[in-house]
This record gives sequence, structure tokens and C-alpha cells, in this order.
Amino acid sequence: QVQLVESGGGLVQAGASLRLSCAASGRIFSSYVMGWFRQAPGQEREFVAAINWSAGSTYYADSVTGRFTISRDYAKNTVYLEMNSLKPEDTAVYYCGATSSRWVRRSDQYTSWGQGTQVTVSS
Repeated sequence: QVQLVESGGGLVQAGASLRLSCAASGRIFSSYVMGWFRQAPGQEREFVAAINWSAGSTYYADSVTGRFTISRDYAKNTVYLEMNSLKPEDTAVYYCGATSSRWVRRSDQYTSWGQGTQVTVSS
């Protein structure tokens, strides 16, 4: 089990950028995949991006490809989500999760979650 804490959310205007961080306690197992999901009020938790901790393979939702970039820093035990060209429809609570499953786009495959960080994009 890994403990995760997200940070970096805020209120920005459309077209702006934000960088979210997900800090993990202790060491992340090499077999883990770290993912970002988001959830707007009344909606399902939606896959955003994921990265294989050891191999560095990345995965993106169609809605964010070309705008968002996921990365990790081994020394800081941290996963990042760089968000560019933000749109009002990106508004949601963003969650970081960890899974040992290969089905990285499925929220029910994640066994650990952070508390979430709010991202609000105004028009």
C-alpha cells in the first residue's frame, strides 16, 4: 500500500497552465503504474493519464492528448501532470492513484488514491 498526496490545483483562466504533483510515501514498487483521474460533480471518475513507474510508458485520454504531459521524478518519489491550454471542461477534482494492473484506464483497478486537488478553469 502506498500513500499519495496531490497538490498544485487552483483557479485559472482558459488557456493557462498548471502543474499537479503527486507525492508518494516511501518507495513505489517497480511494477506499479501511477495514474491521474478526474471527477466533475455528478459524473464518473474519468481517466486522464498514466505512467509505468519503471518503464516510463505513458498513456493519455483522447481529450487531453497533446495538451497534458505525465512524468515522474525517482529522487523525489513524485508523479507530475503538466496541463497546458486548459479549457473550462477540464474543471474537476484531480486524483492520483496507484495500481499493479495492466488495465491502467480502469479506475476500479487502482488500489490507492490521494485526497484530490481542485482544478477550476474559467472562461
